[in-house]
Amino acid sequence: MNSFKEGAVSPLSFIWRRFAGLAGVLLLTACSHNSALPPFTASGYADTQGAVRIWRKDSGGETHLLAAFSPWHSGSTSTSEYRWQNDMLQLIELNIYGKPAEHIRARFDRNGELSFMQREVDGQKQQLSSDQVALYRYRAEQIRQTSDALRLGKVVLRQGRWHADLSVTTCEGETVKPDFDARALGHIASRQSRSSAEVSIAWLEAPEGSQLLLVANEDYCTWQPTEKSF
Repeated sequence: MNSFKEGAVSPLSFIWRRFAGLAGVLLLTACSHNSALPPFTASGYADTQGAVRIWRKDSGGETHLLAAFSPWHSGSTSTSEYRWQNDMLQLIELNIYGKPAEHIRARFDRNGELSFMQREVDGQKQQLSSDQVALYRYRAEQIRQTSDALRLGKVVLRQGRWHADLSVTTCEGETVKPDFDARALGHIASRQSRSSAEVSIAWLEAPEGSQLLLVANEDYCTWQPTEKSF
């Protein structure tokens, strides 16, 4: 995935270390926007290392969260999925699409005790240490806090196909014209000039304005979660 924002590349763990600080800052600015939140939301943010997109659904006491990290330049795209039941963490599932690929899965019982854990790297299955499980649990809580802050701040992720008239057909089938600045428009135009098909874009909308997040040849709408399927 290619992005708009530029930055140096570092390991994936850097992103997780940024969650706590980001959540704290956003919570300070989000309180004034607090209102009834919809059960299904999409949000995200731009970090110096890459873009993070977050989908979340709250229903029947369960919170289901999916985060996708896309590095700006080189590095591995990754996804992380979590489920909580009545605020008790039930599932952690991580996929790092590098070479070799890595898959991590941990399940917890209704009391929060670990019931299953496994790490698979290039087809080889390994057990996780208690310290590793504790770290993944900590990361899960950090990204949920970040999601809480982004939702309160009404930071909304949108994705769709870019058209020559500067409009976008979103994954929901709506046609909109995002309020991008000249630099963002120039970046999209540059990417579009190197593609025979219409490029996809992802961007953030908030009360403070719009921010271009990602531009790519792939169709984001083919895998974007929906409220019904999530």
